[in-house]
Amino acid sequence: MNDIPTLLDWTDNLVRGLGITLLVTALGTVLMLVVSVFLGLLARSSNLLSRGSARVVIEFFRGTSLPIQLWWLFFALPLLGIKFDPILVGVLAFGLNYGAYGAEVVRGSLEAVPRPQWEAAVALNLSPTQRMTRVVWPQAIALMIPSMNNLFIQLLKSTPLLYTISLVDLMTMGESFHEAGGDRTLIYLVLMAIYFVLAYAVTLLSNMAEVAVKARLGRHEGLRSVFRLRKPVPQEEVTIR
Repeated sequence: MNDIPTLLDWTDNLVRGLGITLLVTALGTVLMLVVSVFLGLLARSSNLLSRGSARVVIEFFRGTSLPIQLWWLFFALPLLGIKFDPILVGVLAFGLNYGAYGAEVVRGSLEAVPRPQWEAAVALNLSPTQRMTRVVWPQAIALMIPSMNNLFIQLLKSTPLLYTISLVDLMTMGESFHEAGGDRTLIYLVLMAIYFVLAYAVTLLSNMAEVAVKARLGRHEGLRSVFRLRKPVPQEEVTIR
């Protein structure tokens, strides 16, 4: 009797592992966006204490390793009497780490909105909230989506780290296939294909969001642009600050 598992035998296991991977990715992405916006806006605050606090948090999570943050939450916190579910640990680690990077994207995109737009909003006697929500923020979102897309993909590709905190994710199922005697070359090829498909799906969704946001700004590109390779910015459009 042949006890070596085939890929077909392992399909259900891979699907269950994929479910955990997608769950942590989705929740981590939501937390990342919340942290990005909160810290990005705080980093532009006129209040020195608020701005300084935001910079400390941003630099801390950008300056320390994601695996170390993940392992500290999972292995070190219980020693202090605080224990989180492994899924929550993954969501917190990914959301806070990539949220710190996203905060810089938010801050930079807001500052990239042309100064005349800010001045025009002031001239129209709009309140600070109205200036941000009606004039500045819609333009900033269009600028930040491509960079945010890179962070979404990086977050997705970091999920194999969940294997190190005993979460039965896609990577864990792949490793268990090999440990059960399955073909290592085959399972790694399958894992690469799955991650590629997921990353490309994230890119398509981000492209669709970018097209929709630009359409609201009067820059209609059409649905075909979702699948079109991005063109470099023409030299004459590059502004040297």
